[in-house]
Amino acid sequence: RQGGVSNGVHEGLNCGYGSQDIHETVARNRARVAQAMAVDPDALITVHQFHSADVILAEQTWAHDEAPRGDAMVCTTPGMALGILTADCAPVLFADAKGGVIGAAHAGWRGALSGVLEATVQVMTDQGAQRGRITAVVGPCIAQASYEVGPEFRAEFTAQAASFAAFFAPSSKDGHYQFDLAGFIMHRLGDLGLGQSHDLALDTYTEENLFYSYRRTCHRDESDYGRQIAAITLLPDGK
Repeated sequence: RQGGVSNGVHEGLNCGYGSQDIHETVARNRARVAQAMAVDPDALITVHQFHSADVILAEQTWAHDEAPRGDAMVCTTPGMALGILTADCAPVLFADAKGGVIGAAHAGWRGALSGVLEATVQVMTDQGAQRGRITAVVGPCIAQASYEVGPEFRAEFTAQAASFAAFFAPSSKDGHYQFDLAGFIMHRLGDLGLGQSHDLALDTYTEENLFYSYRRTCHRDESDYGRQIAAITLLPDGK
């Protein structure tokens, strides 16, 4: 969230048009991100995220108010940047540099459980990527120590696979647990046969100077929160 022009609860580099921040301010923040990515401001695209496993094949840019609904994008066009907005959920960026295919996914617990990572990799391979050449990076998200959940949350995971209980540690609150979102995502990525997967291990909840956090905002009863962006682009030379 550093390096932006937003003020108040959105202070910093808020890139979320869905927030209550001033539209023009968010646009200025996004333009700074585009400049850092060496793309035109209009070439930094995002989707209307809704915690699904839906993947959009981004073959051309679109205006933010015309963004398709989905939680991941795949692109083979140089000069476009794929952006994922988060405030505790995990952004996951993918690249097969040799194949010239990139991807970006919004992996909250719902999306990760329902298969957004697997769906993204599948669309990438449909576009010519090879799993063994794909590198995936898990960006800043809420850490296990900051993510207390109730028993019904854990039950939804263990109903899909009993082994998923490994990603829940006992909480200090009776009957509650601490959920390891990044660990769960890394587990899912590990089953995909990718070349490399990395977790940046950055906690959005505790690193207030660096990141926005929906849960921190709720705990403080604040009026709104910003969204940071994780972006990836395919350079003109295919790198």
